[in-house]
Amino acid sequence: MDLPIPNPEAAGTAAASPIILALPKGRILSELGPVLARAGIVPAADYTDEDSRRLRFETSDPGLDVVRVRPFDVATFVAHGAAQIGICGADVLMEFDYPEIYAPLDLGIGRCRISVAEPAATAGQDEPSRWSRIAVASKYPNVAGRHYAARGIQAEVVHLNGAMELAPSLGLARVIVDLVQTGSTLKANGLIETEVIAHVTSRLIVNRTALKTMPERIGAWIARFRAALG
Repeated sequence: MDLPIPNPEAAGTAAASPIILALPKGRILSELGPVLARAGIVPAADYTDEDSRRLRFETSDPGLDVVRVRPFDVATFVAHGAAQIGICGADVLMEFDYPEIYAPLDLGIGRCRISVAEPAATAGQDEPSRWSRIAVASKYPNVAGRHYAARGIQAEVVHLNGAMELAPSLGLARVIVDLVQTGSTLKANGLIETEVIAHVTSRLIVNRTALKTMPERIGAWIARFRAALG
């Protein structure tokens, strides 16, 4: 009796582990929902529950799982191959500049900006072109450093992960470099936005090695997200 000849490609697809999509926690989840839905991705019900202890969730597509991590960690998961694709803000890509990451799509959500802010009471009283160095509080030390270096100013960056707005009033730094959406937090803490470094939106990112080794699978997901934007 002739035995059926196995199809290696079909067997490999069936045995393949799910693609991992890294998504950021926080406010962006509500904006992400419609994009995911249009791409045919429906995560498990507790995915949007901030009280859920789970971090990895199955989806309506058996070939895709999502993991929910801190926004700054999305790029790290993708760069190191722990997740093959992800969604993160352009601010994160600017800060880390991982060569292992390819960002094929601007999703147009999560709009905000990286800006310089300083105390409203003293803003404009000095000419920045005369500065040789400046103390800056920021969670973006690389972005802040490059911004001032391009102006010939040495930035002494105090790396903070939160409460940046307190730094000038407590003498920790002269200015801050932070993510700004409405500016209400700056205003509530006596600060004023004085310069926009970059406008930020969320991007679809992929691991370059995964794209090379799984071009059809990764390419299909890029195509689905591109269609979702259309």
